Amino acid sequence: MDSDFLVIGSGLAGLTFALKAARLGSVVVITKDRLPESATAYAQGGIASVWSSEDSFEEHSHDTMTAGADLCHADVVDLVVREGPQHVRELIALGTRFSLRPGTEDAADESGYDLGREGGHSHRRILHALDATGREIMRALVEAVRRAPNVVVLEQYLAVDLLIDAKFDASIPSPSCWGAYVLDTATGTVTRFTARATLLATGGAGKVYLYTSNPDIATGDGIAMAYRAGVPIGNMEFVQFHPTCLYHPAAKSFLITEALRGEGAVLRRPDGEPFMRRYHRDTELAPRDIVARAIDNEMKVHGFEHVYLDISHRGDDFVRQRFPLIHERCRAYGIDIGTQPIPVVPAAHYSCGGAVTDANGGTNIRRLFAAGEVAMTGLHGANRLASNSLLEALVFGHRASVVASEIVRRDTERPPALPSWNAGDAVDSDESVVVTQNWDEIRRLMWNYVGIVRSNRRLARALTRISLLQEEIRDYYWNFLITGDLLELRNIAVVAELIVKSAISRRESRGLHYNIDYPERDDRNWKHDTILDPAKPFEPDAEFYASLRKDGSARDAVPNRRVAS
Repeated sequence: MDSDFLVIGSGLAGLTFALKAARLGSVVVITKDRLPESATAYAQGGIASVWSSEDSFEEHSHDTMTAGADLCHADVVDLVVREGPQHVRELIALGTRFSLRPGTEDAADESGYDLGREGGHSHRRILHALDATGREIMRALVEAVRRAPNVVVLEQYLAVDLLIDAKFDASIPSPSCWGAYVLDTATGTVTRFTARATLLATGGAGKVYLYTSNPDIATGDGIAMAYRAGVPIGNMEFVQFHPTCLYHPAAKSFLITEALRGEGAVLRRPDGEPFMRRYHRDTELAPRDIVARAIDNEMKVHGFEHVYLDISHRGDDFVRQRFPLIHERCRAYGIDIGTQPIPVVPAAHYSCGGAVTDANGGTNIRRLFAAGEVAMTGLHGANRLASNSLLEALVFGHRASVVASEIVRRDTERPPALPSWNAGDAVDSDESVVVTQNWDEIRRLMWNYVGIVRSNRRLARALTRISLLQEEIRDYYWNFLITGDLLELRNIAVVAELIVKSAISRRESRGLHYNIDYPERDDRNWKHDTILDPAKPFEPDAEFYASLRKDGSARDAVPNRRVAS
C-alpha cells in the first residue's frame, strides 16, 4: 500500500488531518476497529473554547496553566486557546450540531450555543451536544471522510511498527519515517504501508489499568511504536483518573461526565454526607486530580466500595433534557438519576504524556507526526483541564496537516527500498493463555502500585515485575505469529514500563502524580518535563534505592485499589 499520507488512528485528530491532507494528495487511514469507534466517540462533556464575550483567551490560558500545575508550556497553551475557536467553527461547517440554548433556532447565531461549565474553568465555555459530544463530532467527521475522494479508510487494520529507514541502513545520519508494517487482523497478514508523511493518532492507554473509562482500543499502540522507533516520550507519570465512573457490575467502563458537577451535582459519602468542601474551596468543581484523590481517600479511610454523585435536586425534567444519554444508560442499570444518586468510583481516563512533539505535531524523526492523546505537546502539563483534549486534537490535527502537506508538496524524495515483513521461523501459538495472563497481570499491578496514590516501594515492585513480563512477551513475540491480542499486549507492556519509569524519575507530588514519599510540590527542582529517551538506558539512582531500605511498612500499608463489585 503506497500513499502520500498514512494516518494511524481514526479519532478527531486523525480524521481532521486526513480531510485536510487529502486536498494535496492520497491518504490512507488505518483503524484497528470500525468507524466511528474511537476515544473521541466516547467524549461526553464537550470541547472547551472561548466563545462568550464574557470570556477571554487570557482566562482560558490561565485556567489551563493552573490545572496543569504550572507545568504546561505557555506558548503552546496560548496558540491552542487562540486557534481553537476557528477550528471549532470548521467542525460546525462540516455539520457538527452542538446544543443550542432553549429558544435559539438558528445555529448561525454563535451567541445561541449552550455553553457548559466543568471543573477548573472560570467561565462557561464548553460547547457540547447534550452529553454525547464525541459521538456527534465523529458522525460529522466520518460522513465527511466517506465523501472525500482522496481518502481510503481500512478498518480492522493494526499497525505493528513504524518504517524507520535508519533501522535498516545505519549509514543514514537523520532517520525518516516512511510508513508502517500493518496487520490485517481479519487475515493475519502483515503488509508494508509506505507513505511520505505519517501521523500517529492512536489515542491513549487507559487499558493499561484494571479500571478505566476508556474503550478497549486504548492500548497505547502509538506511544509504544514511537518509543521503539526512537521518539522521546514525555510526562507519562501524569495519568488522569476521572473521578466519576459508574460503579455497577454490568457497566464495565461507563463514564459519568464532569458536566453533571458543572450543573450542580454533589459528591456524597454513602451516609449522605457531602465531603468535597474538606478538600478544596471549589468543592465539586476542583481540578480532576484533587477530586479523584478525595474520592480515593474517602474510600480507603472508611472502607467504602464507592461514593455517590447526586444531581437529583435539579429535578427529573432538567436531568432528562440535559443528560439524556447518561439518564438512559443509568436507567438500564436500575438507577433513576433524576431521583437517585449515582454510585461512582475513579477510573483511569487520560494520559497527559506521550510522544514528544513540537508546536506542529512534529517529532524528532522526519516525516513522523503525532496528534491527540498519543502526543505530549506541552498543553496539559501535570493535569489536563476538562474538555481541553478535543481542542488539542483539533488544533494539532490541523497544524500537523499543514506541515506534512508542505513536506509532500516540496520534497520530491521517494521512499527507499524497504524490506517486506518477514515472519522468520515463527509458528502459530497453542498457548494463547499466556497473552491473557500477562495482560491481566500488567493491568492489576498498575492499578495496585502505580495508581492514584504511589510510593517508591510500590513503584519498585512494579518495575521489577514489568521487567520480567517484558522478557516473556519479547520471547513470545519473536517465536509465534503475531495476532492483534499479542500486539496490544506488547504495546501495553511498553506503556506500563514508561509510566513506572517516569513516576520513579519525579521526586515530588504535582498534579496527577502523587507520591507519599514526596508529598510536596517542589518547583525549585522539578518544574520541568520528565523525558524518557529511548537512546539512553534507564536506571534508578542510589537515592531511590536508599529510600526502599527505610521502614515504609506503616506508610505503605494500604494499596491503591478499588474494591470490585
